[in-house]
Amino acid sequence: MTLTLYYHPLASYCWKVLIALYEHGTPFARRVVDLGDPAQRAELVALWPLGRFPVLQDGDQVVAESSIIVEHLDRRHPGPRPLLPVDADQALAARRWDRLLDNDVQGPVQAIVGDRLRGGHGDLARAYATLTTVYALLEQELGATGWLVGDEFGFADCAAAPALFYAATLQPLPAGAARLRAYVERLLARPSVARVLDEARPSFASYPFADAIEPRFR
Repeated sequence: MTLTLYYHPLASYCWKVLIALYEHGTPFARRVVDLGDPAQRAELVALWPLGRFPVLQDGDQVVAESSIIVEHLDRRHPGPRPLLPVDADQALAARRWDRLLDNDVQGPVQAIVGDRLRGGHGDLARAYATLTTVYALLEQELGATGWLVGDEFGFADCAAAPALFYAATLQPLPAGAARLRAYVERLLARPSVARVLDEARPSFASYPFADAIEPRFR
């Protein structure tokens, strides 16, 4: 049965799902959605009334929200190993990081990017402060394995890669945060993540902070 992913190559939440698909080696069909195109938007809304991507169509089942899609893939289309840890305590830790990265990294990133797109000059101090706080938390909690939870790349790292890639274009990683900087380099070198970045490269010119993307990724 063919899976179809409705997504946009610049959307960070879509990256999370793409990374999981590549980690699992799961075949899927692609439907790039331009929300500015009324027909494409209507097609997405017909599947998921909130009109947000990513959306995964798996036969008759429509699965929305990036974290849920990754768990769905783990259960219904597993790869060589699960991305969500089997151990219950580690699974909770992975979900905690996933929520924190979505809410407290991707959330501020979207606020800053949205302000630029609107041409506004809103008060973004809280957004930048939140990124600084999360950077410090990551530096403090990253362990010796080099991944967020357990000994291998997993569920939480799927969320971390897009969140931290975009965050670093807005709030550079602290020079003294050696563990965090090493972790981000490890993420970017991961084949699944590198593939997503390579596929997004032609669209980076549309990102309002494109000049802050490291030259190797432009």
